[in-house]
Amino acid sequence: MNKTIKVFVPIFLLLLIISAYITPFIETSERISDDVFRLHILANSDNENDQALKLKVRDAVLEQGQNVFTQCSSLDEIIYSCENNIDLFKNTAEACIRQNGYDYSVNAYVDKEYFNTREYEEITLPSGIYNALKIEIGEAKGRNWWCVMFPAICLPAVSESEMTEVLDEEEMELIHSGSKFEVRFKIVEIYEKIKSKFV
Repeated sequence: MNKTIKVFVPIFLLLLIISAYITPFIETSERISDDVFRLHILANSDNENDQALKLKVRDAVLEQGQNVFTQCSSLDEIIYSCENNIDLFKNTAEACIRQNGYDYSVNAYVDKEYFNTREYEEITLPSGIYNALKIEIGEAKGRNWWCVMFPAICLPAVSESEMTEVLDEEEMELIHSGSKFEVRFKIVEIYEKIKSKFV
């Protein structure tokens, strides 16, 4: 009995320490995924031409949707606005595809989906389940492109002050942490990946 206790106590203490170490990080990561809205575009394939077309569709959608994205002051507003402008995004993507000589179909919708940890320029977004405007080109089997539309991080006009209106101090520190929290990002990714299977 004493031997069992001697083995169990250090393991229990270790689990407590790990929990204290990672739980606040998980909580902050999940607040970020609850606050952020992403744009997610999937190319028809990994073919070089399909990948180039994906970027042209991205540019057209960002240009056409800039007012939609920048006029929203809350996550609920941007979800509502994107859902009500879904035909605009679909038609914009289709027109761009036709102008470039392709006849791929386009599927556009607002969804909640799991994303791994991703870096965008100087920002690291933790893994989690995010709301997103998803645009699928053709078979949508190619590498994807993503960005953050709320706060509008991938639009050139966005400022740090606009980001802090959406994200709190802890969230801002986390997304600007770079490789500082690499191990914790990986632990969160494992946790969120498992969690996403049950959502």
